[in-house]
Amino acid sequence: MFAVFVALAEALVQLAGPYLTKEAIDNGIRHHDLMHLNRVGILYLSALLMGLGLGYLGTQLMHRVGQRIMLDLRMELFRHLQRLPVSYFDRNPVGRIMTRVTNDVDVLNELFTSGLVSFVGDVFLLIGILVAMVRLNAELMGVAFSVLPLIVIVTLTFRVKVRRSFRDIRTRLARLNAFLNERLTGMTTVQILNRERRESETFHQLNAEHRDANLRAGLLPRAVFPALELVGALAVSLIVWYGGRQVMWTGITLGTLVAFIQYTQRFFRPISDLSEKYNILQQAMASSERVFGLLDTAPDPSVAKDSVDRPPRVRRLRGSLESDHVWFAYRDEDWVLKDISFRVAPGEKVALVGATGGGRRRSRTC
Repeated sequence: MFAVFVALAEALVQLAGPYLTKEAIDNGIRHHDLMHLNRVGILYLSALLMGLGLGYLGTQLMHRVGQRIMLDLRMELFRHLQRLPVSYFDRNPVGRIMTRVTNDVDVLNELFTSGLVSFVGDVFLLIGILVAMVRLNAELMGVAFSVLPLIVIVTLTFRVKVRRSFRDIRTRLARLNAFLNERLTGMTTVQILNRERRESETFHQLNAEHRDANLRAGLLPRAVFPALELVGALAVSLIVWYGGRQVMWTGITLGTLVAFIQYTQRFFRPISDLSEKYNILQQAMASSERVFGLLDTAPDPSVAKDSVDRPPRVRRLRGSLESDHVWFAYRDEDWVLKDISFRVAPGEKVALVGATGGGRRRSRTC
């Protein structure tokens, strides 16, 4: 909440700059009043320093909030993973799960640190600029906002394509991480079977797909931001043309025109920032679908929730180990163990024998 207040205060300080410029031109330079000009200059410098301090404070606050959110979310994901059935890990590669816990959570952290509170500040700044423009000259404001339909067209075009692009990036990254985890873990097997060349070709394909997805997504903001800058420049040129005529013929002051130009430039800057925040939001939406999809996966009912945080107290056990008609399958009736029964007496050694890659363990002593 305090971070939101800081963002609102920073936006309010930014609104003071154009008004102080108007005061300096109309009541200082125009009337040759050096004292008034000095006072306005000091106020302008103070506003700049206040904006710098508030911006730094807001960044630090949101960085701390984002890191705490990331810590809690990763802990919740890890606790949930410990309660999932074994079949889930049989169906999903480890690399894909790691992408959920690391990369996808990082994207959500970026949303909280640089997106959410800044969005509130940008909206407040836009509202403040609109109020200031109406108070200065409503006719000039109508001229400046005649370009708004162009902004709507650019924004809607960007919105249609961006989420699909970032969802594709997260999918490609998960496949890349899954492949790397499996091949690096089983590198000995890859070398024994002489599969280095084939695995390199597969990795090259996955890596190229991830690169191409990033390139496609990167084209969108690189096209949108220059388009918004062009629209903003068009609005300023219209104000210079129309407002200059008013200065010459209808009596508005030069300070009012200069302040209006500055307000217009500051109006289109938050719109560009909001477009970038929308970019971050779309990345976060793609990641949140995957993170909360994992959290919504039904846990194993046999694993109690309290057992993750508070493991049961077990006293030292001594005696034999017995398996009585054990059946087990990861999926449906694809049985891995079929009616297994055995008994291991204290001190007896038992070896589990099976095919290579079957998952057997070394000999154990009971």
